Amino acid sequence: MNLKVLFTFYVPSGGVETLNRLRCETLQKNGIECHVLYLMPGFGSHNSVSFPVFIAPQDEDIKAVLDTHHYDAIIVTSDYILMERLRRLGYGGILIYESQGLGTRDEARNLIIESVPYLQAFCNAVLLPPTDHLLELFIEICPWLQRYVIPNLVDVHTFRHIPGEKPVDPVIAWVGRLEPNKNWSEYLKIAHALRKHKSNLHLWMFHDPALASEEQKERFNEELYALGLDDRLIVFTNIPNQTMPLYYSSIAGSGGFLLSSSVTEGFGYAVAEAVCCSCPVLSTDSDGVRSFITHNITGKFYPIGNVEAAVNEGLELMDNIPLREAICYQGRQHMVTHFGFDQYAHSFREMMNSFAIF
Repeated sequence: MNLKVLFTFYVPSGGVETLNRLRCETLQKNGIECHVLYLMPGFGSHNSVSFPVFIAPQDEDIKAVLDTHHYDAIIVTSDYILMERLRRLGYGGILIYESQGLGTRDEARNLIIESVPYLQAFCNAVLLPPTDHLLELFIEICPWLQRYVIPNLVDVHTFRHIPGEKPVDPVIAWVGRLEPNKNWSEYLKIAHALRKHKSNLHLWMFHDPALASEEQKERFNEELYALGLDDRLIVFTNIPNQTMPLYYSSIAGSGGFLLSSSVTEGFGYAVAEAVCCSCPVLSTDSDGVRSFITHNITGKFYPIGNVEAAVNEGLELMDNIPLREAICYQGRQHMVTHFGFDQYAHSFREMMNSFAIF
């Protein structure tokens, strides 16, 4: 009998959509049938996949999926309220809550505290990436709950350096949502300060405007014009994930880098994928990225809020060519060694086996 698993999330977008796509592809090759359910449509619906994806906003839609497929286990990412819905709609199997990208440490703490009654009543275990603050919070707030720690997987085959025409001027790129935790404002401040040293600097931003509030969009435009960066910015919206290696390779070729200004990251898919493409990264120490950034070895850190330090690190990343080349090479090697597909499938099956699901 094939093991049958459902992964759920709010919307097919961002890092969780990437994670679901990659893990379903690899688990299916390892004899685990995978489906994904989202509560609403999103841009990631355009990514081609080889497994069923359901958009099921209403109870009757969800119930139809459950009644048809009889899953051995359901992994519910972030949305703890959905666990109650699934039980109410008759699901009696293994229910695992997955903690990914819960925002800042304080936001994560508040969300886990809010979720306690649901975790106690409806949940069999929690699945986490090896992110220190998430692990510490679950040990402290939910000591009774069985924990499984599995590193997220990264597509090191698709995400690699692709040689091509290099941009003439250096590019500082940023990927994320226009929201406070992604800290877009600091990216603009650092870019503004860097331009005093590199007058030909260009800015590339990759984001989905549909996921930004009107207030954040207004604030972004105000700050962009106030800093005089509007003539240097190209905004890329809704770029399919599988074409991002072309962009990361161009950023690397330009002599620039990816800047990650996040307050907190559960994992940081954009940063990991850039590293895979031998694109150098300058990042805040946002916790999740520690699993693949070691300062001056696989990337660079700067202290959040310290624009001057970020500029100094950024200039070294651009001007110290031996260091830049070493970081690009070592970053790629680290990703290939530690984030391949086989390890994820093995760990996931071990987790299922622990519930006597084989």
